[in-house]
Amino acid sequence: MAAQSGADWLDTAPNYAAGLAEQEVSQVLARYSHVRVSTKVGFIPVPDRQEILGEGALTVSEAESGHNLSPDYVRWQVARSRRALGRIPDLVFLHNPEHNCPAEQANERLYAAFAALEQACADGEIHAYGVATWSGFSRGVFDIPTLLGAAFRAGGPGHHLRAVQLPLSLVHLAPIAQALEGKGVLADAHAAGIAVFASAPLHGGEVPGMVTRELLDLIAPDRSPAQAALSVVASAPGVRRVLLSTMKQEHWAEAVTALDGPVLSRETLKRITDVLGT
Repeated sequence: MAAQSGADWLDTAPNYAAGLAEQEVSQVLARYSHVRVSTKVGFIPVPDRQEILGEGALTVSEAESGHNLSPDYVRWQVARSRRALGRIPDLVFLHNPEHNCPAEQANERLYAAFAALEQACADGEIHAYGVATWSGFSRGVFDIPTLLGAAFRAGGPGHHLRAVQLPLSLVHLAPIAQALEGKGVLADAHAAGIAVFASAPLHGGEVPGMVTRELLDLIAPDRSPAQAALSVVASAPGVRRVLLSTMKQEHWAEAVTALDGPVLSRETLKRITDVLGT
């Protein structure tokens, strides 16, 4: 549905759809060669654990933990994803590297994983890599300078760190408020040429029900609550892509209309963050 409607990017992960997501997405990619794709490494799909153990990419305890970013597993999963997708991934995100990771260990964890991903780039297994996080930035486990430092250490000035993915919505407004002041993750990413993928823009479908008539009038009175909420995220400074998930054609069409619409002014965004807080 997305590809037919003109979307040029699909984001997936090997642990989505009970471990079948990459194989299912591959059927779309085969039909729509213009669509680019990103996937992830970190969470360990249950159906793959025996194969992982058999090939020595993880120990039994590591596999049972459900999440791992060791170089051996990163290399194994990258190769597995390439086969499942039927093409070279445009981006491979480290999936929630903050998972069970104290801040003081973040640098070394990122460096080791980035080094494996840089080698994958050199070997032609992937085109680039990034970090997809839910709370890594908000908890202070890492920031853009930390990521850039690890990438430079792993790949030098020609490193392949290209993107970050994080939740942005009317529920997760802090990064947008910070960006309006020229600081924080969005501003730092933009300054470094790092693309920002906004995830969960409707917070699992909860946001539209939170939009009151007064808030809608403040954001975009001529739009639906979902469209208004999406326009806030799409208008945030530095945001390159907004990741949408829907099974209904009418929801997709509504979202596309919002994202193709006019960008909200910085003044409007500032009023929204002032009213709602962060």
